[in-house]
Amino acid sequence: MTLALSMVTFDCADPQRLAGFWAAALKTSVAGDYGDFVFLAPPVDGGAALGLQRVPEPRVGKNRVHVDLTTPDRVGEVARLVGLGATVSYDQVGTVPGIDWTTLADPEGNEFCVAEHKAS
Repeated sequence: MTLALSMVTFDCADPQRLAGFWAAALKTSVAGDYGDFVFLAPPVDGGAALGLQRVPEPRVGKNRVHVDLTTPDRVGEVARLVGLGATVSYDQVGTVPGIDWTTLADPEGNEFCVAEHKAS
């Protein structure tokens, strides 16, 4: 038996609102809306699907798990995501050889990173 990562799920207060942000961010669409659960289609270019589930409690503290997204244009993608409603937390440039990244938060405060791999 083997396992494959097929979906990452975020707990949130408003799955429909967050689905709008993430569908635009990942350039995909809602595959199913079941009230307390919304599932996005996997991105056309590949990767896991995203699930959003309503929970009653607010997020407290730092995420224990977050998604990392990669792009050859980190600065441009970060600007696009901010335009969609994300907020920038901080940049890590030159800290780790071969990769720079920006940590952001989605409209509900869930952290995620946008990374650009550099040729060495």
